[in-house]
Amino acid sequence: MSELVLRAQKLDAADELAPLRSRFVLDTASGDAADAAGVVYLDGNSLGALPAHVPGRVEDVVRRQWGELRIRSWDESGWWTAPERIGDRIAPLVGAAPGQIVVGDSTSVNVFKALVAAVRMADDDRDEILVDATTFPTDGYIAESAARMTGRTLRALTPSQVPSALSGRTAAVLLNHVDYRSGRLHDLPALTAAIHASGALAVWDLCHSAGALPVGLDEHGVDLAVGCTYKYLNGGPGSPAYLYVRRDLQDRFDSPLPGWNSHAEPFGMSPSYAPAPGALRGRVGTPDILSMLALEAALEVWDGVPVSSVRAKSLALTDFFLECVAAYTEPGRVASVTPEPHGERGSQIALRCPDAGEVMKRLIARGVVGDFRHPDILRFGFTPLYVGFGDAERAARVLGEVLGEVLG
Repeated sequence: MSELVLRAQKLDAADELAPLRSRFVLDTASGDAADAAGVVYLDGNSLGALPAHVPGRVEDVVRRQWGELRIRSWDESGWWTAPERIGDRIAPLVGAAPGQIVVGDSTSVNVFKALVAAVRMADDDRDEILVDATTFPTDGYIAESAARMTGRTLRALTPSQVPSALSGRTAAVLLNHVDYRSGRLHDLPALTAAIHASGALAVWDLCHSAGALPVGLDEHGVDLAVGCTYKYLNGGPGSPAYLYVRRDLQDRFDSPLPGWNSHAEPFGMSPSYAPAPGALRGRVGTPDILSMLALEAALEVWDGVPVSSVRAKSLALTDFFLECVAAYTEPGRVASVTPEPHGERGSQIALRCPDAGEVMKRLIARGVVGDFRHPDILRFGFTPLYVGFGDAERAARVLGEVLGEVLG
């Protein structure tokens, strides 16, 4: 047994989060996928694993709440208050006090609401929006549309270029906390402070950081933030996203999508719009109850779990994985594009290599599930709630074997 295998066993035995693994459905490999060790799932940065208790909860929502109570469930089962109730469950995971997060719609829709509202809160002479040039494409598309709709110009910059580009013209800045390709963690506190010093508003996309590392929305004075719930929060495919509006900005939050659910009197059916107080202004239409309540159930796995412990394990896992990759692969076969310093790393490792698409196909066939990003990136997401050190060692070992097969 190799030294790395022994170390992985010792690290797993000492891991305070290891018992959480039993709260998830983690299947075994079948067919050609491989060996008796089962699947190593390292794609939680795209879709989190299923918490084991969620199917039973969803069955209750469908059979009893919908099937038996029907319309009564809006009151008796708490459907109507689900968006803000679930928002309060997410709040401590991103460093926010209650009453500032509402759940609903997709990340894209919430980016649109947040960015347009930020521009509307800015002074009229601030005619420019800055957007992260390395962002997930949809954020860029929406920023471009928001700029057209609000009569602003748009500049795409890397996060490191933002401080020097800020000026009295800047209305709002849209940034990603963690780069989805490389796993680079951007400096949210420093960038937010720089944006505020210029008089602009900061909008952060937390899709690749919420549930993986501390965010500190309240501590760092972030204005608005959005995020998905199907990655590290394990809410399920297409689970609803969330919108954070800092408490002291809520009275000024002017949503570009003023739906009936965000009306001060939603059942008054008034022809004129009057916004609800607080974070409820971020609601739009009828909530997607089935997926929303599946998310609420999934969030129970976080009960009693400190985000600081998750972050510590994430860094230990990714450090160990990189060490194993170096040991099991020939020099020059792969190169990490994820920053080595802990302060610049999210909870994934991205490796560049030739024929990355074919390499990932073979990894998946061998029971190691990551994903491929064009043109040459292998991504491995480390979700500390259910990924262990033995998983990291095995993934690196199989990667070395596959690289030998594909690259010769």
